[in-house]
Amino acid sequence: MILTVIEHAPSAHLDRFAGWLAQAPEAPEIALVRPWAGDRVPTLAESGDGLLVLGGPQHAYDDEGSPWLPATRALLADATHAQLPTLGICLGAELLAVATGGAVQVAAPPGREAGAIAVAPRPDAATDPLLGDLAADVPADHPLGGGVLAWVPSMHADAVVTLPPGAVWLGSSRQYPYQAFRVGAAAWGLQFHPEASAATVVGWAHGLGGVDAEDVAAQLHEHADDVERAGRAIALSFAELVATSARTARELAG
Repeated sequence: MILTVIEHAPSAHLDRFAGWLAQAPEAPEIALVRPWAGDRVPTLAESGDGLLVLGGPQHAYDDEGSPWLPATRALLADATHAQLPTLGICLGAELLAVATGGAVQVAAPPGREAGAIAVAPRPDAATDPLLGDLAADVPADHPLGGGVLAWVPSMHADAVVTLPPGAVWLGSSRQYPYQAFRVGAAAWGLQFHPEASAATVVGWAHGLGGVDAEDVAAQLHEHADDVERAGRAIALSFAELVATSARTARELAG
């Protein structure tokens, strides 16, 4: 079972997802594609049993600066149409939205969302194949109550502002509404970073002007247990979706 992972920059890597995916009952083999280092973006037929598109410092329309983005958007559109289990994180979510008919605003007016954020579930989250278990896992006596799907790391200034036609809206934050969405049956976009460790996010913060890295570190420390619970749940749910899809494909192939 192969999971293709597209990495847009060395600073935005698989991070904690690598360990969590390896802990899945049916752990996928990771096929890492680094277009920033010269790797060719694969076609749908070359993408194995699932697709994970990571974040990066680019924006979703930065075709001149990152010439592999058109091929990545085309792959995301093909994967969505083929119902290949697909997960886009931050830039990956923005590329998924654009590839399937939505829109992204570069340098969105609400400003950069940085640190640990609370994502609230939309009504469809409870029955969503990726996020449903996470929604159900919020204890009744959790101090945030059932109004929070997850505490997650965030670091973005661009944002999805129009969902693709027919997309299912799954989660929002106070600053940005479209934190989680599903396109078709098996493609998800997450504006936040469930894969990112505190060290990674704080490292991003140190490299940006106008972001208080110490405050970001304090937020992530305060919510460390919830952040880890959410990230692990998303990774394991996605691994299960990839495994189930791969088994079904093998059965149909005879």
